[in-house]
Amino acid sequence: MKCRKCHKTETKVIESRDVAEGDAIRRRRECLDCSYRFTTYERVERPQLIVVKNNGTREMFSREKLLAGLYRACDKTTVTNVELEKVAADVENSLYNCSDPEVATSKIGSMVMDRLGLLDEVAYVRFASVYRRFKDIDGFEKELSKIRKIKKERTKI
Repeated sequence: MKCRKCHKTETKVIESRDVAEGDAIRRRRECLDCSYRFTTYERVERPQLIVVKNNGTREMFSREKLLAGLYRACDKTTVTNVELEKVAADVENSLYNCSDPEVATSKIGSMVMDRLGLLDEVAYVRFASVYRRFKDIDGFEKELSKIRKIKKERTKI
């Protein structure tokens, strides 16, 4: 592994742990030359998954793009990076398990919203506002009523 600071290849692993329910290994590394510490993730390589956008264009599935959207939605909330990694891993695993080589963005968006609704209401509404492309306050009100309904159902259990 190459150091991100000095680009030397001699590093040592300080700590390793399973993340995303065993789907990845997180490693803390230290450069033996400059002592810079950084984190790497090791995941199993899977076949390529194609995302079909609303306008019909296709692009490769990107876990990084999914995580970037989650980070934006959860900015200044109490949701942790570990929770976001778990959501991303869960969505990614579900997509690969459906064994369809192509998936619509609407399916990915729905999967993310289902999981964010359980984590944080503000993150859910932020993500929904981009995903659903709200044009006015009515769109927000509809989503808020959905999340209130989900919240009531959870408190009954």
